[in-house]
Amino acid sequence: MDLTISLLGESRGSLVDLTALFASLSKNIICRVAFGRTHHGSKFTELFKELTEVLFGFSVGNYISWLSWVDRLSGLEGRAKNIAKEFDKFLEDILEEHVNKGKRADAKSDEGKDLVDILLEIQSDNTTGFTLQRDSLKAVILDVFGAGIDNGSTTLEWAISELIKHPRVMKKLQQEVTTIAQGRSMILEEDLEKMEYLKVVIKETLRLHVPLPLLVPRESTQDVKLMGYDIPAGTQVIINAWAIATDSALWEKSMEFRPERFLNSSIDYKGLHFEFIPFGSGRRGCPGIQFSAAMIELVLANIVYKFDLALPNGAKNKDLDMSETYGITVRRKSPLLVKVSAR
Repeated sequence: MDLTISLLGESRGSLVDLTALFASLSKNIICRVAFGRTHHGSKFTELFKELTEVLFGFSVGNYISWLSWVDRLSGLEGRAKNIAKEFDKFLEDILEEHVNKGKRADAKSDEGKDLVDILLEIQSDNTTGFTLQRDSLKAVILDVFGAGIDNGSTTLEWAISELIKHPRVMKKLQQEVTTIAQGRSMILEEDLEKMEYLKVVIKETLRLHVPLPLLVPRESTQDVKLMGYDIPAGTQVIINAWAIATDSALWEKSMEFRPERFLNSSIDYKGLHFEFIPFGSGRRGCPGIQFSAAMIELVLANIVYKFDLALPNGAKNKDLDMSETYGITVRRKSPLLVKVSAR
């Protein structure tokens, strides 16, 4: 995060692409936590981009099995096999690197272990009662990347977009972080629990901009009758979390950005309030909620504390383009370009 703040400070009024900056920040944080170091190489970036494109490409065979030949003809099946092979090699190299590191006499203490170190320990622990296969290790690591990198950067991007579009909210948030910082150079993690308005700004951002609007598909485990419809066991169920979060029957002025709606409210995004489930709920809910929330809060608090943000070429805040496009998450269609000045 320090590097991101430094880059913003050094921009000196020139145009900054916050979309690219947040993507890089999120990738480096996830890599640091998962691998113990950041990965700046273009290889990883290319692999992740290719994975995203293939993952959300339309597969005819997934819906009409006897038309699977269409996926082969379109090249989708070949691309999927190639990226799976390349990512498998990438993750295999990561695992081998950590296995070799663990054998050295100067291996890290418990305090310095990353996610891969911990997973390898679980794999070698014979007292757990279950076996963690090599492929399962790779799947967990890949899930961390898929869910962590896009979710964090996308939410930060939408939060800044909404703050720019709503100067009143930006000013109120800046007043809160400035009061709590008490003149220090940075907002610290322990400050976050005191920042009530920061938390409701992020909640409102997640309500209007659910990272994965249709969540992860479920499957009914038994026959159910719901609102007059018979749903047999084994039916794929897709939940539209965005439609629920913007339902006018549940939310007053549902399409307006109004963080105050969450003040003095117990509604949270942890899956216990079904009118607001941006990270899902139950066993299939996102396991990284706390980690993602802490990262988003800390980065957002420091940016609004240290900088004023404006649109380029004298554009009015209310005219900011909020068009969306779809990838692993729903993100801005156009990059968020801003001019940064120190407060």
